[in-house]
Amino acid sequence: MDIFIAIIIGIVQGLTEFLPVSSSAHLVFVQTFFGLTQNNMAFDVLLHIGTLVAVVGYFFSDIIKMIKGFFLSIVDIFKGNFKNGLKNDPYKKLAWLVILATIPIGIVGVLFNDIIESLFTGVTIPAAFLLVTGTLLYFSQRYNTGNINLENISAKEALIMGVGQSCAILPGLSRSGTTIASGYLAGLDKEFAAKFSFILSIPAILGASIVEFHGIGFSFMVNFWPCILGFLAAVIAGFFAIKVLLKLIQERSLDIFAFYCWIVGAIILISSLFLH
Repeated sequence: MDIFIAIIIGIVQGLTEFLPVSSSAHLVFVQTFFGLTQNNMAFDVLLHIGTLVAVVGYFFSDIIKMIKGFFLSIVDIFKGNFKNGLKNDPYKKLAWLVILATIPIGIVGVLFNDIIESLFTGVTIPAAFLLVTGTLLYFSQRYNTGNINLENISAKEALIMGVGQSCAILPGLSRSGTTIASGYLAGLDKEFAAKFSFILSIPAILGASIVEFHGIGFSFMVNFWPCILGFLAAVIAGFFAIKVLLKLIQERSLDIFAFYCWIVGAIILISSLFLH
């Protein structure tokens, strides 16, 4: 793979993994544009690890508190103080809610992985689901009550976001967009919905990377510099995307991404249907 193309794809992966515009759709579009037909497993895995590094780095303090809270809550189980521990330490509760919300995507990934992979062969389906992403973003903001945060989030809201994330395994449905929209519809505070969405991506990205990790050694050595530079591009772009999205949520709305998804999805869909 050409180094320039690897960097471009790394940037696209990093930005679209966290901006609510669907990384799967944009990677299909970019790879189609550059005429890339050969699957490079090593490169795909490194891009996912790059976005994982970005989100872990951005929320490092929160993640440490969650890990500490998780192990302390295990101790609470043996002390018979589990429920009180969750009430008194929101990071204990957050750790368990992330685990709970990850279950749906694990089930969907195991049961429907082969079917889902078959949908990535063209641009028509991703373009159609990109229109759905835009619609979810636009209307979820207008039905958001914003009265749920770290202190009072329950298993119900976490599962709603988890189901949203599991639906986003479909190409064109943005993972961040669908989970944030699910959080909005469940009544989460907008900034907290985005934060929970980003933290929820960690086990999902890690799981996908582990599944795809086997047998990449030779491919990595053959494409060493494209893989490394694409990885670094994904890390930097991912960190930047998280920062930008949180700032937009605090100060404005996500309408710009809804309009973007509608426009790009419509252009690609019409082009694929009439120019195929």
